[in-house]
Parts: sequence; C-alpha cells; structure tokens
Amino acid sequence: MPLPLAGRHIAVLMGGLSPERDVSLVSGKACADALRRLGAKVSEVDAGRDVAEVLARIKPDAAFNALHGAWGEDGCVQGVLETLAIPYTHSGVLASALAMDKQKAKAVLAAAGVLVPGGGLYDRFVAARSHVMPPPYVVKPNAQGSSVGVFLVFEGANGPPQDLAADSWTFGEEVLIEPYIPGKELAVAVLGDRALTVTEIVPNTGFYDYEAKYSDGGSSHVLPAPIPQPVFERALRQAELAHAALGCQGLTRSDFRYDEFNDLLVLLEVNTQPGMTPMSLAPEQAAHEGLSFDDLVLWIVEKADGRGDARRDG
Repeated sequence: MPLPLAGRHIAVLMGGLSPERDVSLVSGKACADALRRLGAKVSEVDAGRDVAEVLARIKPDAAFNALHGAWGEDGCVQGVLETLAIPYTHSGVLASALAMDKQKAKAVLAAAGVLVPGGGLYDRFVAARSHVMPPPYVVKPNAQGSSVGVFLVFEGANGPPQDLAADSWTFGEEVLIEPYIPGKELAVAVLGDRALTVTEIVPNTGFYDYEAKYSDGGSSHVLPAPIPQPVFERALRQAELAHAALGCQGLTRSDFRYDEFNDLLVLLEVNTQPGMTPMSLAPEQAAHEGLSFDDLVLWIVEKADGRGDARRDG
C-alpha cells in the first residue's frame, strides 16, 4: 500500500530569525520526521534571509511552515511563498500579520464579539519609568509569541520591569500592557473550522512564561479541562469565532484566561502556527480526539495543497 505522501517533495521551514528559533527547530524536526514516515521527500530548510533563493533552487511541491514568531509567522515568509507560487501550510499573509499584531487582532476580535483584555500600547521607555496602570498587569511585546519578553508586574511592585529600557531589549519600541486576569490558563486548538477540546495549563513556576512553556516540568496539561460545561462550550465557540474573524486557515490555538470567581473567560491571543511536537498543546488535543501526530501533519499538508491554486490566482 503506497504511503500518503509518496513522491511528494515537502520543504519544512524551521529555525528562522526570531527569538523563538529554538522552539521552531524542535517543531520542524518533529514535522519533518512525520512527513518522512508518510513517504515524502523532505528538505529541512533553516529559513534565513536567503530562503527565497533556497526554495527556488530546491523547487518543493509544498512548504510546511514550522516557523514561530516574527518574520516566519507574521506574513513575511508567507509573502515570499506567495511570490514563488509554493503552496504552504497554516494561515495566509493577512491573517498571519493580523494575528501577530496583538493590539490590532484584539480590535478585530472585540468587533466580532470575542471578549479580550483591556489595556493598550505604550512606549517601552514610558512603561519602564512608572506604572501606566495599577498593578497587577502584564507587559508583553506586541508582535512576539511563546511568551517571549513577557513580564507579570505584581500588586505592590515598586516599579515596572527595567528590562524594557535596557539596550538589550530587541522586541520593538512599543509594548502591550494589559490588566492581569487571575484564574486558569486555558488553550483551545481549532482544526479547519472545528474546535477540538479545552486544555488547562498548570504552570509549575507560578506564571505561564517561556520557561514554564518549554522547560522540562515547567507546566502540566490537563485535558479535558476541569471547568464547568457551559464555560467549556463557550471556550470552544469563542476559539472558532476568533479563528474565523481573523481569517485563519489550517490549525490555530487560542489562549484564554478563565476567572472562576467572576465567571470571566477572556481570549488573550490566537497562535496561527502553534507548537508542533507530539507533546505540544495542539497535537496533544488532536491525539485526544483520535487524530495521531502523523495524521495531523498529513491533514495540514493536504489543506495547503487544496488552496495552492487559489493563492496563485490571487
């Protein structure tokens, strides 16, 4: 029996230029291994500034975009792939750029009826001088993922994080500052137009930051999340609504906070290219719903193929 992707040449874009490079390399390796098991010829491409030249030379049938963060997830590399007329996975140029700009995405989501946090954009030096809102609040780059550069300013803190004014800060001149929402950290993956399930993420470091996400033992995943059924259903529907409102395609993951005391479910952001290892949140949810990691990778590639012609035709 022939393998599903026998005879296909898939370029896996991984690594890249963002602070999430290390995470992307892990995702890319896992996806490349799955594609080989599915029968594909795989080219692992560490996506640097010469990525267009590399892709034009190797001429893949499709690109599996396993990049995370700026340049790989924000519409830039998607534009390169559009120009080269190479079908690619996940969301297109506009949805990728919109979802990556957290403040603009919040405006679109709020207009669609999704509950999002308050707050706004501030100059990083202003935010480093004094509190721009009463603590507790969260400071995050406006266009990064994986909790890179995120700070929680606790109630009673003497001042805001001074890292914001440091010469070593590389995450943009404006930062997004939002009120801290207490409660449970939840995640919902959307596959196509259907939400899979709800995961509760229990950080073992006290706050779900980069270390909690990616270090061994940094957090635990509980699925399905132990929350009231009406809230569970609300999370599924809000994730589907967010996916559609931003114009996303393929696989996304929406991150929520749920304040049990006030019955408040707030969507923090939509990830258009969630982590792709068998233990990552989205593949873990797919497995819970009966879809193996290899089958998930195959589904994602098939969706890229199905819309390649439309992309080339504009």
